[in-house]
Amino acid sequence: MKPLEDFLKPTQMELFTRLRSMYKGKTRICKNSYILVQGEAPVMLVAHLDTVHHTPVQQICKTSNGNILMSPQGIGGDDRCGVYGLVAAHEQSQVKPWLLFTCDEETGGNGANSFCVKYRKGVLPKGLYDLKLIIELDRKGKNDAVYYDCGNEDFEDYITKKGFKTASGSFSDISYIAPELGVAAVNLSSGYYNAHTLHEYINRKHLNETVKKVVEIISDSVNPDFPKYEYVEDRSWGIWGGWYDDYYTERVLSKIPEDIREEYEALLDYYSVDELEDCRAEHGDRYIPMLYESEFGDHAALPEKSDGWGGGFRQCKGGTGR
Repeated sequence: MKPLEDFLKPTQMELFTRLRSMYKGKTRICKNSYILVQGEAPVMLVAHLDTVHHTPVQQICKTSNGNILMSPQGIGGDDRCGVYGLVAAHEQSQVKPWLLFTCDEETGGNGANSFCVKYRKGVLPKGLYDLKLIIELDRKGKNDAVYYDCGNEDFEDYITKKGFKTASGSFSDISYIAPELGVAAVNLSSGYYNAHTLHEYINRKHLNETVKKVVEIISDSVNPDFPKYEYVEDRSWGIWGGWYDDYYTERVLSKIPEDIREEYEALLDYYSVDELEDCRAEHGDRYIPMLYESEFGDHAALPEKSDGWGGGFRQCKGGTGR
């Protein structure tokens, strides 16, 4: 098994080529869109190959024990952690899951959309019709589970029993894929933090813990008694959720300090209120302007490091980044 570091440095197309070669003879490929690896277990794992960072990772900084990874160029854990997780779970599973590696999730889920178009046309392997669940590894943190518009409560109960807690999110590839295939899907934490910023870091232990749980789920799925979890649209949210979301957002915004409110509102195009509030709780109000600058401004204008960062890293001649 190649180490996590080998998944962090390639460009999207370089990684696409490597994965195509790695699973040669088992793939369906749509150039520049996705790689589908045929499996035997009725589970499909999903991750995307692109990151938001414009410069490929050149230097990887690690804590002395090797558990935390950062880069001055942005480590790209979103979603290279997911790509590594798919490969690791596939290798560790006795009965192999299906794998879907998509391109350009960060610019609107283009690869996932292309996959859905092909599925709709009936040109993909028939085994996809036998899937019992879908797992994406494209969520920050340690034990989050995000279902988007899927409201299958039995499926949520099953995932919760694996040690995950239900969280909210705005979009990932399964937002397209799950309703198209009619299969319940979840986006699980894959050990990265501070996504879309040069402060992004990876907790290798948290990633490996999720991989271990995913391997357990794959093993469960091959049991003949294991149910097929169908996609069930969460209609209750459509009835009152939009109003509540607006009310909740306005209520939070009314309490945001004026000196960061403009940046905070702009970031709502990229993050949910809950995600931004998590950032404030962990790093303080000063983190909001820094996050805004990372999304909309020149990265070079940001401070090289903030309190709590930069110490304890090695193998990075250029420093730790900000």
